[in-house]
Amino acid sequence: MAETTFDLLKRHPFLEGMPDEHLHRLSVWAHGSILHGGARVLDEGSRADRFWLILDGHVRLETHLPGPGDVTVETLGPGTVLGWSWMFPPYRWHFSATAVDLVHAVVVDGGGVRRLCEEDPAFGYELTRRFMEVVVDRLQKTRMRLLDLYAPPDWLIGGTP
Repeated sequence: MAETTFDLLKRHPFLEGMPDEHLHRLSVWAHGSILHGGARVLDEGSRADRFWLILDGHVRLETHLPGPGDVTVETLGPGTVLGWSWMFPPYRWHFSATAVDLVHAVVVDGGGVRRLCEEDPAFGYELTRRFMEVVVDRLQKTRMRLLDLYAPPDWLIGGTP
């Protein structure tokens, strides 16, 4: 028997422990999706109106730099969330994203979820708290990558050249 959208939401780590009543309300704005490797999921600067809960597969986050072109920022895999720009005005993507391989995800409509958050502040708080954990985690990972990138060479901090 095929899983319902509610079942898919319930088993995603991002929503672990969320009350069933909230998951039922969220499922109204969600549906399963398959993305094939190489498919563009979102484009930097375009309208942000949804998010993805990745169940299987990988999505590469990219940003465009003058000169080198698209540069990979991070690769997201099963159990992760893609997209939070739908929560915050001006609702524009800060990165682009491309499916690396076959991706099975739940796509959730951002506008509908924003309305749910406004109608039910407890639901809104819970969802915002979960997204902020994702944001903080990604910022910390970015900080560590920058530290690695700009770390002084070993010889400068006591090693030999």
